[in-house]
Amino acid sequence: MVKNILIPIDGSDFGKIAVAYGIHIAPKLDAQLIGLHVVDIRLMQGPVFTDISGSIGLPPYQEFLPAIESSLEARAEAILKEFREQCEAAGIHPETKKITGVIDEAIIEEGRKCCDWILLAQRGEHFHIGSGAILGSTAQSVVRRSGKPVLVTPEHFRAINRMALAYDGSAPAENALNLAAELSARAAWPLSVVIITDDQPLGAQLTGKAEAFLKTRAVDGAILVLKGKEDKELLKFTREGTVDLLVMGAYGHNRLREVLLGSTTSAVIRKSPIPVLLIR
Repeated sequence: MVKNILIPIDGSDFGKIAVAYGIHIAPKLDAQLIGLHVVDIRLMQGPVFTDISGSIGLPPYQEFLPAIESSLEARAEAILKEFREQCEAAGIHPETKKITGVIDEAIIEEGRKCCDWILLAQRGEHFHIGSGAILGSTAQSVVRRSGKPVLVTPEHFRAINRMALAYDGSAPAENALNLAAELSARAAWPLSVVIITDDQPLGAQLTGKAEAFLKTRAVDGAILVLKGKEDKELLKFTREGTVDLLVMGAYGHNRLREVLLGSTTSAVIRKSPIPVLLIR
């Protein structure tokens, strides 16, 4: 099912929590962890600094570049060393990679080449620098374009003992149902299927579909039908503490609707207090 899990690491507190989740999950799935540090190429490009240095008589930016590159390389090695030590202390022997590039592009490229899942922190080191934060454009870009399940981890760690699936009958939700059933069986995590709709007949129809599927997989799953707005009810459910992992189909509506109204996917991964495993 899952042989390799890619974890982008940047040394941030959120990133360390992502590593903790990787260490927690990998043995249950018999998966290999691969730590990836991307040296952000934008930190080696200094148009603003170049303009300032020229106007106030400092040496050209290019003269500082070797020192900047050396500092970034040293920091990358320190982050990868810490990752290896954190894994090895838990009895896990990871692989590590270091590349230079744009964060989301590098994660997507490496994810396509080497892994079955990508595990991302909810926020990264450069969360406040434009659109390059791990959450936001990067997470959405990785989920949309990597073609891999993406696990987005929250600010705080807690062991996973129970899991839930958000199910609405869409194509991504059907993929998520299949993934959740496999994961529940493999990790021995009880599964709750959460259906959110104000339409009672639709709720009954989706309940029947989910029940029939779970029976074919011999998964003992509870099914809950809740009323209300999808994102608000899902977040409320995750905050109640009854489950420790949420699986959901990613971006089930069209792009125009997301631009105008936002998406349940984006709202949940921004605010969820538990990890969210996304699949398209």
